[in-house]
Amino acid sequence: MRAITQEIYGPPNVLAIQSVPLPTIGDQELLIRVFSTSVHAGDWHLMRGKPFLVIRLLYGGLRKPTIRTLGCDVAGTVEAVGKGVSRFQVGDAVFGDLSVCGFGAFAEYARASESALVAKPDSVSFEAAGTVACSGLAALQGLRDLGQLQAGQKVLIHGAAGGVGSFAVQIAKALGAEVTGACSPHKMAMVRSLGADHVIDSTEVDFTADGPRFDLILDNAAYLPLKQILPALKRQGTYVLVGGSMARFFQVMLWQGPWISRTSGRKVRVLASNPNQTDLQTLADLLVAGKIVPFIDRRCALSEVPAALAALEQRQVQGKVAIAVGPGELPGDPPRPR
Repeated sequence: MRAITQEIYGPPNVLAIQSVPLPTIGDQELLIRVFSTSVHAGDWHLMRGKPFLVIRLLYGGLRKPTIRTLGCDVAGTVEAVGKGVSRFQVGDAVFGDLSVCGFGAFAEYARASESALVAKPDSVSFEAAGTVACSGLAALQGLRDLGQLQAGQKVLIHGAAGGVGSFAVQIAKALGAEVTGACSPHKMAMVRSLGADHVIDSTEVDFTADGPRFDLILDNAAYLPLKQILPALKRQGTYVLVGGSMARFFQVMLWQGPWISRTSGRKVRVLASNPNQTDLQTLADLLVAGKIVPFIDRRCALSEVPAALAALEQRQVQGKVAIAVGPGELPGDPPRPR
């Protein structure tokens, strides 16, 4: 099969498309014929092996990567099942998050655990299903679980035009919140198209000035100092950090967040995404209901994964990049890149 592989850590040019053996599966695993996938921030962190302690110690490979094929988002059909698999059978259309079972979606076939997948609804294209799992789960769990978002509350989605942010705007609306999206000025029209009630320019807004106060801030672009954005949070509000600068991530997780949570009425939380079938099914239901629609910035072939990751790393992507993997045209999907 064709797969995007890497032998060393580094920039996107360390990735190459090669012919490799098909994955072997265990009793509780499935072999997926991949039709669609997408790039995610976690992919380029693994590609570069940074931050060092988290990536190289958590996933192994101090000197070189043990995960040779990246890719967490997956949509496709079941090609084979282990003898212990009971939920799926050969031919079933599925989608899910492979980060819990070794990644590997940037290939024509991928190995998956049964718990990493749910059935793809018939009304949802493979392309859409292949973009939603990783970013959608982060948005859902950040808003609903850590943020405890309730209908009628005001939420600020910082980094609203990104992968997680674009789903967060739509999920927050589905939960009945009043949504303000903050993004770069050239991305404001896109965020409005997602259904945000208000859109603000993140390069000019002054959160310290008198202005709206929010019950929840979901920060997907954590490049502003915490002290600069917290004045926009209500006294009993919650700040949830999802992505952005890794230095900021560790500052908030290790000392700033716990200190602020103890010394003020505000709660500061850091998201650790928890892929699971229940939440994947929630995303499937939202897709069927039309309450979330992936915003596809561009469509690429499998061989263009390095370029897609470069664009994502440089923050040049709005929403998601859809990667077409499977052969031929898929029913209900747009034309594939030639």
